[in-house]
Amino acid sequence: MNFIVSSTSLLRHLQSISGVLSTSNNLPILDNFLFEIGEGQLTISASDLETTMRTTLEVEAKDAGKVAIPAKILIDVLKNMPDQPCTFLVDPTTMGVEIAYDNGKSKMNGFNGEEFPRIPVIENSTTIRLSGDIVSKAIGKTLFATGSDDLRPVMSGVFCQFSPQT
Repeated sequence: MNFIVSSTSLLRHLQSISGVLSTSNNLPILDNFLFEIGEGQLTISASDLETTMRTTLEVEAKDAGKVAIPAKILIDVLKNMPDQPCTFLVDPTTMGVEIAYDNGKSKMNGFNGEEFPRIPVIENSTTIRLSGDIVSKAIGKTLFATGSDDLRPVMSGVFCQFSPQT
C-alpha cells in the first residue's frame, strides 16, 4: 500500500480529528489513526470507542488497503516538516510505515488496520439543519449545569430533544 499526499494537508486533517484521541485508552490500537485507501481517497479515522471522527482527502494511490499509524509520532513528524509531498510506503507483511520526503525519511511501526474497532453504522438516521448561532446559544445556556466527574460521565453531557415544533 503506497500513496502520496501533501504534508500540510495531511497534518491539517489529522489535527481536526485528533481531539478524539485519549491519553488513557483501554485498547492500545486506539492510540493510532486508521488510514484506509480506496479509489484515490484516503479516509482517516480516530476513535475512543465512544466517539469516532473521520476525515477524507484526495491522494495519489495505486492500490487499496488499511493500516493503523501511531498518532502522536505521525503528528510530530508532520509538524516539523515544511509543505511538501510525502510518500507513504506500507509493508503489508510487517506493517512497517516509511514516510519519504524531500529532505529525508521517517520509519515507524504500524499496526494491522483490521484490529481497529469497527465504526458503527447508524441505520434509519434522520437529519436536521440548525444555524450554528442557535446551537451555540443553546449550549451556552446549559453548559453551566454539566459536571466533570469521570465516574458519572452521563452528567458531563447536554441532552438535546427535537420535535417538529421546537
